[in-house]
Amino acid sequence: MAERCIFESLIFWLKATIVQKEIEIAVTPQVANHKDLLIDECALDLGIPTEEVSDVKILRRSIDARSKQVKYRLKCNVYINEEPAVESVEKRAYQNVSDKPRVAIVGSGPAGLFAALRLIELGYKPIVIERGKDVSNRRKDLGLLHREHIVNPDSNYCFGEGGAGTYSDGKLYTRSKKRGDLNRVLDILIEHGAQNDIRVDAHPHIGTNKLPKIIANMRKTILESGGEVLFDTRVEDILIKSGKAVGVVDQNGNAIEAVSIVLATGHSARDIFYLLHAKGLELEAKAFAMGVRVEHPQPIIDKLQYHCEGPRDKNLPSAPYSAVEQINGRGVYSFCMCPGGFIVPAATAQEELVINGMSTSTRDSRYANSGVVVEIELEDLKAYEKHGVFAGLEYQKYLEKAAWNAGGRTQTAPAQRIVDFTEGKISSELNDCSYIPGIESSPMHEWLPKHIGKRLRKVFKAFDQKMKGYYTNEAQIVGVESRTSSPIKIPRDAATLQHPQCEGLYPSGEGGGYAGGIVSAAIDGEKVAEAIAKNLN
Repeated sequence: MAERCIFESLIFWLKATIVQKEIEIAVTPQVANHKDLLIDECALDLGIPTEEVSDVKILRRSIDARSKQVKYRLKCNVYINEEPAVESVEKRAYQNVSDKPRVAIVGSGPAGLFAALRLIELGYKPIVIERGKDVSNRRKDLGLLHREHIVNPDSNYCFGEGGAGTYSDGKLYTRSKKRGDLNRVLDILIEHGAQNDIRVDAHPHIGTNKLPKIIANMRKTILESGGEVLFDTRVEDILIKSGKAVGVVDQNGNAIEAVSIVLATGHSARDIFYLLHAKGLELEAKAFAMGVRVEHPQPIIDKLQYHCEGPRDKNLPSAPYSAVEQINGRGVYSFCMCPGGFIVPAATAQEELVINGMSTSTRDSRYANSGVVVEIELEDLKAYEKHGVFAGLEYQKYLEKAAWNAGGRTQTAPAQRIVDFTEGKISSELNDCSYIPGIESSPMHEWLPKHIGKRLRKVFKAFDQKMKGYYTNEAQIVGVESRTSSPIKIPRDAATLQHPQCEGLYPSGEGGGYAGGIVSAAIDGEKVAEAIAKNLN
């Protein structure tokens, strides 16, 4: 009897001293979204009474929809007989750099903003130069684009504070694990107002309703630290002396001098490519992709991804999808998929039509949209060889002008139901669509380039083999998705990250050809900032 008491006392002591335990567990959506139920499941998994679990903190969360019963896979810290410490997000301390050497950063997208913050940490004064407007005033131009089809070439979905990512789905994941410190980027976003959940979800996103405030807070940090942010300031020249970049000139002829220049202009700043070419600086043509945006009613995607016959479980988010096929020697794949999202006009000039996708943080619209695009290799551009390094850019322009003409020479977009497109039929009726400027029935099977159209007609059926129900006339294509990435790369030295022909000039982010989304652009901006500090010291 005495031995039993000693043994039970030892067990009690061991349990009492266990403060937390990390476990991995698969649970139903209902359990994953209700704390009390999750505590019960964690206690059961550990074989301890529920009352001994003080709290559960989710460290990692993903959805497993491979079987009929959709599960959340969670990595959790389970706190046993001890309350977790209260977590607080403290913004890192940034020094005052008002009297430090000046670095001009052209563009205020993620590459530009993160370069600016990192430069402050390293003791340099960033001057962020943005052709567009701040996030608040930028919305007015987007409204004009939606209502009156007026494209402001300096303030639109691509240009303005935060870049193209500001009014997007706000995806925060990258396929590359070698780019840099992802967690640092997420931490900085959280410090400036993002939800802690972006550290938890396997595929985090912020949403277009949340990003503007976060970006404005980043601007505030730059200004409070002695940096500068210039809006409505378009760079029209780069000052180069003795092979070194020493400043830029704006549209009003004002010179902005700096010890280094970061080009973080994004994939749609075509004028920067032309400027560099005119100054005799090397550019490189590169592969890219173009196609259409496909929109389904969200319940269709929910059904084929979550295997549900009726409405999806209220504890599950709008379902995404990802698909890729090789069609006639070219990759054809989904791009920037926006569950519960909207299609938006992304043109940067009047006589062109470009579309993209976005969604709010809740992803709760009635529609699911995704780019479905075809790889364009340099060998596919023989008809544009006379344009040299600008061959891909001219191909982009051709397709965007064709879409503009097909939509009625406004921002009304050409559209066609998927089955009709595949079978070469004009859609007598179109489905409801999230695209606010409106859609117009168009025989897209006739005017899309054969290189693209043939592969799209095959890929929709191929996607249906993996996602039964995808190929339906309840879905339609809207054209065109042409700005997946830049068709031009600005070369830089592998060691110094400077342009090989111009000391002090640092291409960065998507526009340089070194990133493919918010996170990778942010990481590249930081990398460039560190290279500047290293090269100047």
